[in-house]
Formats: sequence, structure tokens, C-alpha cells
Amino acid sequence: QVQLVESGGGSVQAGGSLRLSCAASGLTFRDYAVGWFRQAPGNDREFVAGISWTGTSVHIKDSVKGRFTISRDNAWNTVYLQMNSLKPEDTAVYYCAVDDYNRVATMASYYDYWGQGTQVTVSS
Repeated sequence: QVQLVESGGGSVQAGGSLRLSCAASGLTFRDYAVGWFRQAPGNDREFVAGISWTGTSVHIKDSVKGRFTISRDNAWNTVYLQMNSLKPEDTAVYYCAVDDYNRVATMASYYDYWGQGTQVTVSS
């Protein structure tokens, strides 16, 4: 079965960095676009970043542009979210998800499978 496992979350001070990983199994990874979403308590799940099948198309949420980057390594079935200059408002559970269309969708409903999430906490 398809499994997505996020890792790399944790607690950091404002200005710090984290790199999240999303390791996929049970699917032909190169045939899926990947998105990162986050959800803070009391908020809806929101799109953060996404990358197409081959990595040639990337979309980053405006509020994290310049601080977050997304990349993928299809040889290792893994997608990364590098998060720099973290702010307290970045605190959330971060989820990765896969979409079997070659696009970067920003709506959660387009994604077929989801990981369990990893907590990111940024203190001021």
C-alpha cells in the first residue's frame, strides 16, 4: 500500500532552520507530484509548496517564498522541504501528499495520499 512518512520536524527558535523529508513507498514515485501542506490549531489545512513529477515545476506559497524551498530525489523516493528563517507563524503540523497528475495543485482535494504529519514548532 502507499505510504508517505514525514520526518525532520521539531522545535526551533525564530530564525532557525529545519529540513523536512517525505519518504514514499508503494507507488511509482516519479509519476506523482508532491505537495507540502500545513495545519495550525484552529486553522484550515493550507498549501505550502509543491513540485511536479520531474521537479521542473515548483510552486511556493507567497508567505514563505524566499524562505522555503522544495526539492525531490526520485532515486530515493523522497521530497524535501527546506525551511529557513522560520517564524512563529510557521508553527503547524506539516503534511506531505501525492497527486498522480503532473501538475502542482494547491487544493488539498487534488491529492490522493497523505502522510501522518510532522510537528514544527517555532518559538519567538
